[in-house]
Amino acid sequence: MMSGECQLNMDAKGRMMVPVKFREEIGEIFVITKGLDNCLFVFPKEVWDDLEARINELPLAESRFIRRLLIGSKETLELDKQGRILVPATLRDHARLEKDVVFMGVGDRAEIWSKSEWEEYNYHNFVENSDMVAQKMAELGL
Repeated sequence: MMSGECQLNMDAKGRMMVPVKFREEIGEIFVITKGLDNCLFVFPKEVWDDLEARINELPLAESRFIRRLLIGSKETLELDKQGRILVPATLRDHARLEKDVVFMGVGDRAEIWSKSEWEEYNYHNFVENSDMVAQKMAELGL
């Protein structure tokens, strides 16, 4: 399970390092796609293959948006010898990625965020959802 948060820099060509702590779990070849809330989802290939199969089993009427979002924008990437990836321009545009990015593990996948988008999202959601989060934590016995 991936966890943790790293702040990184993306170069002008869209290349960025994948943090060492995530490389083994993600693998040499992995899938990157548009995610929710203006971020990118990064899946290990095996996790992606299972997810895509489950999406394709859903009736089209129920799954057309998720197919377009996740499958329609997916790219299979491979780490270069220096542990970097080239994030495709369409995905950089979706997540509004520029120089400062955040790479975080969230269980079976990672997310890539623009640092400014992450800070804004994190602040607003903490303020707006703190009662709901407290309730869920209480339900979990925390």
